[in-house]
Amino acid sequence: MRSLITGGRGFVGTWLADHLRAEGDEVVQIDQEVEITDPAALLEAVTAAAPDAIYHLAAMTHVGQSWDEPLRVLEVNVLGTGALLAAARQCGSDPTVLVTSSAEVYGAVTDPAQLPLTELSPTAPLTPYAASKLASEALCTQAWLGHGQRVIVVRPFNHVGPGQSPNFAVSGLAKRIIEAQRSGASDIPVGNLSARRDFTDVRDVVRAYRMLVTSGQPGTTYNVCSGRDVSIQEIADGLLSLAGSDVSLRVDPDLVRPVEVPVLRGDPSRLAEDTGWAPSVPLDQTLGDVLAHWRAATT
Repeated sequence: MRSLITGGRGFVGTWLADHLRAEGDEVVQIDQEVEITDPAALLEAVTAAAPDAIYHLAAMTHVGQSWDEPLRVLEVNVLGTGALLAAARQCGSDPTVLVTSSAEVYGAVTDPAQLPLTELSPTAPLTPYAASKLASEALCTQAWLGHGQRVIVVRPFNHVGPGQSPNFAVSGLAKRIIEAQRSGASDIPVGNLSARRDFTDVRDVVRAYRMLVTSGQPGTTYNVCSGRDVSIQEIADGLLSLAGSDVSLRVDPDLVRPVEVPVLRGDPSRLAEDTGWAPSVPLDQTLGDVLAHWRAATT
C-alpha cells in the first residue's frame, strides 16, 4: 500500500511513518513543503504521490494556542481539511482518507453517567481548537454523503509517547522533572492536576490508524482511546516515582487553561469491533519511555 501522510514530520506522523514502513507500506510525507491551505499546491503534491491511503494529520493541535490564534486554527484545521479532501477526490488514485479529529469535540462532561463517551455522545466544543475539529468532521461527512468519498474520521483521546512536544502535559512534566534533577531545583511548575484524561500510547494510536484504513468503515467516526481515565496528578506521581525524584509540584496560573474539560474517558468498542484493535503498551512503560527521551535529549 502506498500511503501519504500530511503533517508527517510531527510527533504522531513520525511514529506513523515508522509503523507503516514496518508493515511494508511505501510512505510519502508532506509537511512544511506544502501549505495545507493552498489547494493548488496540495493537489499537485497528492497527485504526484498517487496514494492508496492518506493520513491527514496536519493541523494546529495545541488547545491552549487556539485561544490566542482562533482564526488561524480555523484556517488550518478546517480549510486545510477541505483542501485535502478535494485534492484526494481529484488526484486520480482514489485513496481512502483518514482524517484526525479530536475527543475535545465532546466538550465538558459534568455527569459521570455520560461516561464513557461513545461516537454517538453529544458534541459540545469548548475551545476554538475543538470547534475547528468538529467543523472539519462536517466536511468529512459531506464528502462521504455528497461524493461517496472513502473518508474515515478518528477522534483520538490524549495520546502520549517519546518525542512529544513539551507543550503537552505529560511530556512537559517529564522534561521539567529531568531538568529539576539535573539543576537541583526543589520544585517544578505544573498546570491543573485534577483534570482526568484517557491516555493511549502513540504506538498504539498509529496501529489503530492503519487498521482503520484497511478494515474501518468509510463514512464512520471512531474513538481511539484506552477506555480508562487517569488524573494528571496520577501521571505526575508516576513520573516522579519512575524518575526517582522528590521535587514538589507548584501550580503555575500561566499553565492553567482558561477553560478546562474536567474529565474525558472514551469507549473504543467500535474500533475494537471493526478492526480487532486493543491497546498494548502499559502506561508505566509509556511514562518511562518519555522520561528516557528527555534524559537523552537534555544531555
